[in-house]
Amino acid sequence: MAVESEILLEPPSSVDEKSLNKALEFIEEMTKNTDSVQERVLSEILEQNAETEYLKRFGLNGATDRETFKSKVAVITYEDLLPDIQRIANGDRSPILSAHPISEFLTSSGTSAGERKLMPTIHQEMDRRQLLYSLLMPVMNQYVPDLDKGKALHFLFIKAETKTPSGLVARPVLTAYYKSEQFKKRPFDPYNVLTSPDEAILCPDSFQSMYTQMLCGLIMRHEVLRVGAVFASGLLRAIRFLQLNWAELVHDIETGTLNPKITDPSIKQCMSKILKPNPELAKFVTKECSGDNWERIIPRIWPNTKYLEVIVTGAMAQYIPTLDYYSGNLPKPCTMYASSECYFGLNLKPMTEPNEVSYTIMPNMGYFEFLPHDDSSPITLSRDSPPKLVDLADVQIGKFYELVITTYSGFCRYRVGDILQVNGFHNSDPQFKFVRRKNVLLSIDSDKTDESELQKAIENASALLKEFKTSVVEYTSFAETKSIPGHYVIYWELLMKDSSCPPTDEVLNQCCLVMEESLNSVYRQGRVADNSIGPLEIRVVKNGTFEELMDYAISRGASINQYKVPRCVSFTPIMELLDSRVVSVHFSPSLPHWTSERRR
Repeated sequence: MAVESEILLEPPSSVDEKSLNKALEFIEEMTKNTDSVQERVLSEILEQNAETEYLKRFGLNGATDRETFKSKVAVITYEDLLPDIQRIANGDRSPILSAHPISEFLTSSGTSAGERKLMPTIHQEMDRRQLLYSLLMPVMNQYVPDLDKGKALHFLFIKAETKTPSGLVARPVLTAYYKSEQFKKRPFDPYNVLTSPDEAILCPDSFQSMYTQMLCGLIMRHEVLRVGAVFASGLLRAIRFLQLNWAELVHDIETGTLNPKITDPSIKQCMSKILKPNPELAKFVTKECSGDNWERIIPRIWPNTKYLEVIVTGAMAQYIPTLDYYSGNLPKPCTMYASSECYFGLNLKPMTEPNEVSYTIMPNMGYFEFLPHDDSSPITLSRDSPPKLVDLADVQIGKFYELVITTYSGFCRYRVGDILQVNGFHNSDPQFKFVRRKNVLLSIDSDKTDESELQKAIENASALLKEFKTSVVEYTSFAETKSIPGHYVIYWELLMKDSSCPPTDEVLNQCCLVMEESLNSVYRQGRVADNSIGPLEIRVVKNGTFEELMDYAISRGASINQYKVPRCVSFTPIMELLDSRVVSVHFSPSLPHWTSERRR
C-alpha cells in the first residue's frame, strides 16, 4: 500500500518536455484505472482515519472495504458536521475527523449557500492540491504551444486571515495556497512565470496589490501570453480598475517613481528593481485608455495574449459577453474544477467553448460517489434508509448527479452541493459538466427558481437588447414578499456601447415578460392560474453599482479572490445600496403563457 500511495500522489514537475510528458502519462495511468485507484484511495483514507471519533461512531471496526463503508457510514451535509467542526474550532485537538492534526480551516466563498463555512484541512492536502496544479500546463501545452516563451498576467489576491477560538487559522483555500511554502518556494517553471511579484500577490491591501499587479502587467505587456484571474468577475474588476486608475499608472511609468499610495515595504523594494522611466510606454497607455472606446482593450494593450484564463462556467457564464467585448472574443479555457472541501479534477480539452466544458475528475484526489439527481423527484435522505450512491466508474452518460466526497481530511460521504451531468468518458474515467449549485434562489409560493433557470431567463431577455448594442453585465435578485402577491425583483447593470440609443422602456418591460416566459411551469401557473405571484420587476441600476457591492462585501471580510456576486440578496444594507442606485423600474406588461397540460 505504501508504494502504491507514493505512485498515486507523486506530483510530476513541469519544467521541460520530458516532465510534461510524464504528467500526461500520469493522467493516463489514473484515468485508465479509475475504479482500482478509487478503491485504493478509500482504503487509504479509512486506514488512516480508523481511530477517529467520527468513523468509530459507525462501527467500522477497522474495515477499509467499500461494501462495509457504504452500508454503515451515513451521507451527510455541512450541518451534520457542524457540531464536530465547532469542537475543533474551539480547541478540541483529539482525532475527531482526521488522524492527522487539523492544520487550519479553509473558508468557503462568502456567498455560497449564504454563509461562510469552515472546512478543516490537514497539511498533506496542500501536496495533493499542488499535484493537480502541476497537471494543468502539461494539458494546456498540447493545445497552445510556446507558453514557456512568455509570462502570465494573473490577478491573484489574498485575504487577511482570521483565527478560531482555538488559534487555528481560517482563510480561503487560495489564500492558504498562496501563503504556503509550496507556492512561495516553488521551483522555476517556464510555463508558469507570472508578471505579478509574490510581494504584490501576498499584500493584504487589495488596492496596493491590484495597483502593483496592473503596473507590472503594463510594464511587461509584450511578454504577456495569457491574462486571467480566478473568476471572470475578477478579471472584469481588473479592467474597471485600469479605467479608474490609468492616469496614476501612466505617471509611474513615465517618471519611474512609485505611487505614494503604495506603502507596503516589500512591494516598494521589489518595484525599485522593476520600475524604470519609460515615456514611450506611458504615451501608449495614455492613448489606449484616455478615450471612451474600451472594446478589445486586452489585445490592444497585451497584443500577444493567446487566451483568457478565468472560470466562466456556472454562474460565471453571464460574464462571457462582457469578456468578449474587452478581449475581442479571445478563447476562455476553464482548466480545473475545485472547491474548499477538495480539488476534484481538470479539463482535458481546455480550448472548448464554455458551454461545452467538461471536467475529468482525477480518481486519486479523494473518494467520489454520486447521488442520482432529478428535480422532479428529489431524494429525501434518512439514516434509516440511506440512498444508493453510484461509484465514479459507474455513472451513466446523460444522467445528473449530486457530488458526494470522502477526503483524507476527514469528510466522509459529504454532499458538496454541486449538480453535475455526465457527458463522456476519458478512458474509464467519467467527464462531467458543471450544472449548478444545489440551492434555490427565488421562491414566492410553491415556485422554486434556481440559479441556472434565472441565468437562462436573463440570457433570453437580454437578447432583446442587442439591437441597442446593450448587454447585461451584472445582475442579482430577491423575492419581494412585502407586497401581496409577492414578485421577483431583478437588478440589472447594463453596458451600453452607444449611449445615444438606449433601450426603450417598452423593450425593458418586454424583457420582464421574456424572463417570465423562460421560467418553469410552476412559476407561470402561480402567475396565471393561482394569482400567487405578481408581475416580474427589473430595476436598472447605475454603472459601477455591483463594484460597490463587491467593495462592501470585501469590507465585511469576503475574499477578493473568491468573491462571487450573490445571485439572490436579502441583507438589508445590500438592498438599500442597490435601491439607492436604481435609475429605472420596469414590470412585465402581461401574463406569461401557461396551460394546465404542462403540469407535472
